[in-house]
Parts: sequence; structure tokens; C-alpha cells
Amino acid sequence: MLLFSAAVVLFASARLAPVPDSRGAHLPVGDLLPYVPFLAFPVVGALVASRRPENPVGWICLAVGLLWMFSGFTDVYGFYGVTRPGSVPFPIVLAGINNFLWVPSVGLIGTYLLLLFPDGALPSRRWRPLAWLCGAVLVSESVGSMLSPGPLAHLGGVQNPFGLEGAPWVEIAGNAVLPLLPLCMLASALSLVMRYRRAGGEQREQIKWIASSALAVVVVYMVTLGLSLLSWTDWFVEGNPPWLILLQYAAGTSLTAIPIAVGFAVLKYRLYDIDIIINRALVYGSLTVTLVVVYLGGIISLQGLFRALTGQGSQLAIVATTLAIAAFFNSARRRIQAFIDRRFYRRKYDARKTLEVFSAKLRDETDLEALSEELARVVGETMQPAHVSIWLRPDEAPRRDAQAL
Repeated sequence: MLLFSAAVVLFASARLAPVPDSRGAHLPVGDLLPYVPFLAFPVVGALVASRRPENPVGWICLAVGLLWMFSGFTDVYGFYGVTRPGSVPFPIVLAGINNFLWVPSVGLIGTYLLLLFPDGALPSRRWRPLAWLCGAVLVSESVGSMLSPGPLAHLGGVQNPFGLEGAPWVEIAGNAVLPLLPLCMLASALSLVMRYRRAGGEQREQIKWIASSALAVVVVYMVTLGLSLLSWTDWFVEGNPPWLILLQYAAGTSLTAIPIAVGFAVLKYRLYDIDIIINRALVYGSLTVTLVVVYLGGIISLQGLFRALTGQGSQLAIVATTLAIAAFFNSARRRIQAFIDRRFYRRKYDARKTLEVFSAKLRDETDLEALSEELARVVGETMQPAHVSIWLRPDEAPRRDAQAL
């Protein structure tokens, strides 16, 4: 609870701190946005740690949340102190600390959270060298980032107070260690895959939660990064197109999915709903992409047709395309749902079709023996039990008639 309270206080301090304007400088709001979804980490971490104190996953979430909140606080604190000299003590020192906090913040999520999820233990002893390597890489890269010379971000050329100006080997060593961090993350993700292959039913569902959330975050970030590069714009800068800003905000907010998935999985709350969530995500994600493509294609095509006929565009193209999308929605959703079921949920899809056929036969069949055989066959195909037997309750009407006589 103390760590959670500290994280909330740091977050509130960063959000409520006054932004200096005496020299016309300002801190881009985009620099504070990445800390907002990370507030979910201390919340979920405190909940998991209080319920499962023996599981280090909750403490890792708390540590990640605390690091990000402290990073946001030092970011604002350093900016405020540098733009208003003498207003707060040691602003450049805290800004220098902020310069390397991203390493443990990101590294703990990509390495130890995946390595120890969901029960807090390594998959096996063979993964111990990787755990030690991840720790060494995080410490080395943190020290390298702290001692690297150069200006601090958004501080008008203020140099890193911890930077070793006369030691170029520090920056070289940091650049050499940095590629090991994504490799450690990739190896940690591989450990989760290996754990999934050997896991039982419940642990498989737990791994599905974090794997699905992590994949969603990666996809959103990759799409946003790709569009940013194609638009030749930086991340969260003024002048970006509104649609790109919204997408960048969505990418930042998507990080909330990881701690939420961890909370559901570790606490085993609504654990088996993950298959439904994945199914809906596949269906409505595909549906959204399809409708966007059809909508843009329809507008471009109709506008081109109107220009060819009349020499100018028309709002009628937008109206007609919108009406077509509204009429196309339900049909497209049903078709995509059927395709997803056939492609990814084949067993459930076949079971549903089998039950539909059996229901139709049940209405027409009058032979009890044939109906019993068909019922046993359907149960065997859909549920695949080791043994199937059917017990028919005896008809007691003749017995009651005999007793009456």
C-alpha cells in the first residue's frame, strides 16, 4: 500500500504541477501522456500483491508503476526548475535521473514480467541464465544511459549532469549493450510460449490473457509508428494531423491492457472469458478495417465519378457511401464471424453445425432407438467424451394403470 500511495502522489504531483510560461517554454502534453496508462500498473500491482503476496508478478507491476510515475514527476520537476531558476532544488539532477528511468521501466515489463508470469516462478532451471542476463543488461544499460554525455530532452541544451564528457567509451558501451535488451525481451516472450505448450488448461487461459493484451499493444504501436514515419512526423508533436494524434493517444492508452490482463489472469477472475474476447476482437477488428476500406474506396470512387461527370466533387458521395456502409454492416459482420469461426474456432464451429443438424432431425424423427443412436453420435462428435451411454426413463403410465385395476 505504501508503494501504491507513493505512485499516486508522484502522478498527481506531475499532473498538477504548474507549467512555466515566463520564457514562453512549455512541456508538450504528449510527454505526460505515456504516464497515464501506466497508472494502471500500481493499481493492479497493489491489488495482486495484497491478494497474492507470494507472487512477484504483483510486485513487478507495482515497481513498474512506481518507476513510471517517478519518471513523470522528475520530467516535470526538471523542466520546471530549469525554466524557473532557483524555484526548486536540484532540478538538473532529477532531470538527469529521468534520463535513464525508461530502461528499468520498459525492461521489467518485457523481461521479468514475462519470465515469471503467471505463478511467479521460472518455467524451469534452464531459464536461470536468461534471468541473470536480463538483470545484467538492465543494470548495464541503466548505468550507461545515466553516464552518457549529451543534452537532456526538452531542457534547451542543458547537459546531463551525470555524463562523463571525457569518456566516449561510455556511449559506445551503451550502444553495444542496448541491442541485448530487445533480444532479452524476445527470449522472455519465447519462455512464455514454451510455458504455454506445456501448461494445463487453467494456466493456458492465464497466458492467453497477457499474450492477447501484449499483441494488441504491439499491433497498435506498430501501426501508429508506421503511419508516423509515412507522414514524416515525430511522436506527439504539434502540427500532426488530428487523426494521427488520436491514433497516438490510442497507442498510449492501449498500454493499460497489459496490467488489466495481468490482474484478470493472476487473480483468475473471469479467466475463461478470454476466448470470447479474442473472438470479438478478431471479428470487430476485421470488420472495422473492412468498413474503413470500403468507406474510403467508395468516397474516392464516387468523387472521381462526380468530377468526371460534373467537373466537381459532391457531398452526395459521402452520403451514399455512409448509407451503403450502414446497409452492409450486419451482412459483413455475419460473414466475418462465420469466417473467423471456421478458421480459428473450427471445433466449436463444427459442433454448432452438428447441433443444428441434430435439432432439425429431432423434429422429424419418431423412432426412439434411431434417435438414441443419433444423440450418442452427436454427443461423441461435439464433446468427445471417453464413453457415452444413454439411460431412458421407463414409462410408468402402464404400471399406474395396472395398480388402479
